[in-house]
Amino acid sequence: MISKASCAMATLPCSRVRSGLCILPGMRQLSLSKGLVYGFTRLLSMPFKTLRGASRTLKVAQFCSVSNMSSSLQIELVPCLKDNYAYILHDEDTGTVGVVDPSEATPVIDALRRKNWNLTYILNTHHHHDHTGGNQELKARYGAKVIGSVVDRDRIPGIDIALNDGDKWMFAAHEVQVMDTPGHTRGHISFHFPGSGAIFTGDTLFSLSCGKLFEGTPLQMHSSLKKIMSLPDDTDIYCGHEYTLSNSKFALSIEPNNEALQSYAAHIAHLRSKSLPTVSRKPFYLFF
Repeated sequence: MISKASCAMATLPCSRVRSGLCILPGMRQLSLSKGLVYGFTRLLSMPFKTLRGASRTLKVAQFCSVSNMSSSLQIELVPCLKDNYAYILHDEDTGTVGVVDPSEATPVIDALRRKNWNLTYILNTHHHHDHTGGNQELKARYGAKVIGSVVDRDRIPGIDIALNDGDKWMFAAHEVQVMDTPGHTRGHISFHFPGSGAIFTGDTLFSLSCGKLFEGTPLQMHSSLKKIMSLPDDTDIYCGHEYTLSNSKFALSIEPNNEALQSYAAHIAHLRSKSLPTVSRKPFYLFF
């Protein structure tokens, strides 16, 4: 997670502070313009590639908490596939449980079993298989309702509830605001929990980068990132992939003399050398 801040098609959680975005690894701040420069430059440098070939095996704990919110909403991180993150949501008051972007079912089932939780909802940010691959098995096992964008109603497996931009949906007593965030795909949405100060950005925003443009345009991506930036400064951002180390290396290739970036990249390398996710809540800010 990043403060305001999957198969391998996208990346990250993050947090924003004033004029910048605090991006996933801990809580670092990345200006919107820098994020666009890094993200778009990287996209242009590999126009015919997907990120699948560049993915690495993810080596982190199978199930760990990435939040300690003052609200009754618990958020647990579940690594999936090569470098995807699914997020289990648990309302302590009602026992309602959801999962965001389950790329595969087994890690989610194992995590739910350890907690003795039953799955109520499946939330998909977009239709890519590395974010929906576990839908059908989880739905069949738990009877969970699948939620996604109306744009993707014919592309998300098992979808039950199709939402539009601006819709408000209730997860137990938690209001969820649906935000269209196209760019990575036409139907990409983000789920904003204003009462808990959290947003799930899927493959729109990553740590030190943005998502690859499969169906959208640079203008759409820019607009989507501006939407995220407009959220309150204390919003935690949860992204879909562990791409931070690779992104930091690319950023350094653009700005090799940026001391703040050098320090942050070293911090990320240290976390990954210990097989730790870069999505912790430990306060670490990076200013450009």
